[in-house]
Amino acid sequence: MSEKRDITQHLKNQGQLSRFFCHRMPERTFKINGTYFPVCSRCTGFYIGAFSYFIYVYFYYVDYNLMTIISSFLLLIPSFIDGITQFFNLRESNNILRLFTGLLGGVGLAILIKAFKLFIFLNSIF
Repeated sequence: MSEKRDITQHLKNQGQLSRFFCHRMPERTFKINGTYFPVCSRCTGFYIGAFSYFIYVYFYYVDYNLMTIISSFLLLIPSFIDGITQFFNLRESNNILRLFTGLLGGVGLAILIKAFKLFIFLNSIF
């Protein structure tokens, strides 16, 4: 019986840790058949966008130059503006807008991650 309690406590602790990455507010989370997604709409977009970009760069070459880096920052701006204006109660966003700004932000973040990885890899070789 105590083993079951330990597992339950472990899962609760993981839930608390995951809140560091996403607030998971029910009104900002997609729901299918009465079941909420494990992350909010914006984070869902971030995950889908980043995952899609990583699949894309697996099959196609991307040249990480200054324009690519600038573009990645520009892709992050809509998500930043949407999140900040919502945080300061300047306006209320909806889940579809959160998803699309998250998609853009996810692609932008994935570009930065790949560029940073490439930068570290090239500097460790030379």
